[in-house]
Amino acid sequence: MDLLTRRPRGTNDVLPGESPRWLHIEDRIRDVCGRFGFSEIRTPIFEHADLYTRTSGETSDILEKETYTFQDRGRRMLTLRPEGTPGVARAFLENGLGSGPMPAKYYYLGPMFRYDRPQAGRYRQHTQFGVEIIGAPGPEADFEVIMIAVTFLRDLGLGSLAVHLNSIGCPACRPTYREALVSHYRAAQEELCEDCRRRLERNPLRLLDCKNPRCQPLKDAAPRSVNYLCPECQSHFRALEGLLDRFGIEHHIDLTLVRGLDYYTRTVFELIYHGLGAQGAVCGGGRYDGLIEAIGGPPTPGVGYGMGLERVLLTLEREGMHPPSTRGTDIAVLSAAGEEHPELRLQTLDLVYAMRWAGLAAETDYAGRGLRQQMRWADRIGARLVTVVGSEEIASGQVKVKDMAGGTETQVPLAELVARVSEMVRGPRT
Repeated sequence: MDLLTRRPRGTNDVLPGESPRWLHIEDRIRDVCGRFGFSEIRTPIFEHADLYTRTSGETSDILEKETYTFQDRGRRMLTLRPEGTPGVARAFLENGLGSGPMPAKYYYLGPMFRYDRPQAGRYRQHTQFGVEIIGAPGPEADFEVIMIAVTFLRDLGLGSLAVHLNSIGCPACRPTYREALVSHYRAAQEELCEDCRRRLERNPLRLLDCKNPRCQPLKDAAPRSVNYLCPECQSHFRALEGLLDRFGIEHHIDLTLVRGLDYYTRTVFELIYHGLGAQGAVCGGGRYDGLIEAIGGPPTPGVGYGMGLERVLLTLEREGMHPPSTRGTDIAVLSAAGEEHPELRLQTLDLVYAMRWAGLAAETDYAGRGLRQQMRWADRIGARLVTVVGSEEIASGQVKVKDMAGGTETQVPLAELVARVSEMVRGPRT
């Protein structure tokens, strides 16, 4: 197949038949975020490359292997956003949003780009829904971020969820843990995969991200961050667990969970859907109390998550859950006029637009089909009702409206057509 007629690897077309699924979950996102008091924020699809270098970490897989980074005509290095949080933090600082009501609560919805190995529910261009709470240091903010994800997924029908949690400490206690981790791995350095040898020197916490079977025995025996937490981090973590217990949210401590970005502190979490087995993670995030300071702002706590919507849609599909269909076409107005009757054709359009302006979903044929072909077309587009407008109907002032499902026909005065069709579609006014 010619490249011109083939989409790039790792991308996906959302076809008209699939778009109702997207509209449904996007509507749910906006509804849930509104209930939790979050406002939508929209940031550019590309940012200065240094924003991600400084926040995500030069040794992260995202920056080492996965970003789409390019030089523009002004010789500036830009990166298509691989995730949403750094852009939100930059917008928060640049636009002085810290002078508004705090904590600030935002959600975003849009495409992200990673040069990753494509697989089911994971694309090089994917759509991410994320939330951020900026300016709230306490565990209640961590809990709220988790709960907005739980509520959204439950509203979609995905109730079999569990939160996997860990705490990776703060700048006060993490250095001690880092030393213990390095000491553990250095004793068996020759047994490590190539990625882990590099991580050992540059970013030891990422050793716990490794999925290579060769490294699993060392990973299983590695020191655990929760055993090195300072009193403040311990208290924060216990309080978050208490909130999850209080509200009956299933959760498990995952001592190897660290996430893949440098800006995380204290809480890290993933939301697991039981129905997907090993591929059950549908959401991941955590606390990033040093992020805004890292890009030039004052010390400002933050917490958030990102959720890939392709993964959510795949989960719904596997579970046999289908969103409501779109409303479809209320009425197809068919024209008996040929090219020799342009005035009659215009009268048909008058009716179509009168119906649309009255709130009805009305369609008419623009392809010049004969009446029989128009009827087949009306059936194919799923029109609920059909009416034919021709010279006889105009002269008599009467048209027939056919119910396509039941086959019944109703004689309707042309002058009352819009009102009568509205009643047929919506029911009589009370």
